[in-house]
Amino acid sequence: MKSPSRFIPLRIERQEDGLWIEWAAGHRALYPSRSLRLACPCAVCVEEMTGRPLLDPGAIPDSIQPMQIRLVGNYGLRVTWNDGHDTGIFTFQALAGLCPCDQCRLAQS
Repeated sequence: MKSPSRFIPLRIERQEDGLWIEWAAGHRALYPSRSLRLACPCAVCVEEMTGRPLLDPGAIPDSIQPMQIRLVGNYGLRVTWNDGHDTGIFTFQALAGLCPCDQCRLAQS
């Protein structure tokens, strides 16, 4: 996934165990719920000035689920979680960088 189209999702599907995203570049992956919730970039979860994580991973249960997803402009998603959290905006670029598939994990290391 090296082209600019990697940041354009063709399909986003909410599931109990995460979000399936199919990218315009032909790539698709399941983003596991708990990993995605722990990666929330909002000011409640990440210190704005330093980027230091504020979210305690122990506070997020394995049973976390996305309850609703909404597009934010043409650049991202807002996820409402079953723990009530809904302030994080995941940009498509950030989601592409968080891709959990083997191919992307190898490229990121």
